[in-house]
Amino acid sequence: MNAGIFAMIFVGGGLALVVFGLLFRVREREKALAEILDLPFGERDVRPDSLPEGYGPLVEGTIGFAGKVVDQFDEKGDMRAALERARIPMRPGEYAVVSAGATLALSAVLYGLTGTLILAAVGLAIGPIGAVAFVRYRIAKRRKAFEAALPDALTLIASSLSAGHTFLRAIQMMCEEADPPMSEEFARVVSETRLGDPLVESLARMAKRLEVRDMDWVVQAIRIQQTVGGRLADLLHTLADFIRAREEVRRDVAVLTAEGRVSAWVLTALSPLMFLAIQVLSPGYMKPMFQGWGLVVMGFTVMLMAVGSVIIFRMCKIEV
Repeated sequence: MNAGIFAMIFVGGGLALVVFGLLFRVREREKALAEILDLPFGERDVRPDSLPEGYGPLVEGTIGFAGKVVDQFDEKGDMRAALERARIPMRPGEYAVVSAGATLALSAVLYGLTGTLILAAVGLAIGPIGAVAFVRYRIAKRRKAFEAALPDALTLIASSLSAGHTFLRAIQMMCEEADPPMSEEFARVVSETRLGDPLVESLARMAKRLEVRDMDWVVQAIRIQQTVGGRLADLLHTLADFIRAREEVRRDVAVLTAEGRVSAWVLTALSPLMFLAIQVLSPGYMKPMFQGWGLVVMGFTVMLMAVGSVIIFRMCKIEV
């Protein structure tokens, strides 16, 4: 292994350290802001040195430039909305810089390990895809956790209503007992209501933000109840039982399709990992594949693997 490969590994490691530093700074900023926002009004003044500090001039300039580029290509603010739904405490510019740093680090490490420019280019292609996939994974994870906890949350709210509490106070009491993301989303509803927004409108906005069908039904049922009257506690109990039954069906479907999903992940990851291992352990063995018809064969193979993986995942995805 020559000095150039060592240099690329060190460059990749340095970029990775920069990325981890930015992530650590973002986490510290979020914790500091949370502590400040949790202070009761009028309890004590916030000292200037307790406010989260900004980045250095070079980092701030880079993040600002990245933010402007993102705004030009994302005029509707979809990236900002996706980061908010995924509960990632970053601005679009920050996430773009972190993703770019992680992509360059991955590409440098791949080139340092294999000494092949093609794999380095693959790393450059995988980085943006991985950044988008991570946001979608966080959104899907929060949505599933919300759907699983929604029946119990509705039951708790209904019990509070039966005890004589108002609807807003019942939601606030549920937030004190529930775990994230349920407590985070309903706490935001309570905050918006205190600022003057109608409660049902805040709930509808939350359902639209999370894209949870069960929550849409809850909001529609509450609107109908406000129009025709009736006991809201009984309605919420009925909705909780209905949603709990749907959640049981989802779990049964997840169990029945688990083998197919695991097979899809194994078959998708096996070939790239074997290819990378061979390239690292015996670089000359795969040399004929990087020239002439070898490139065509690898490209065709990658296409077939992608099509097969999509088909398997689609077969295992059953909407309930």
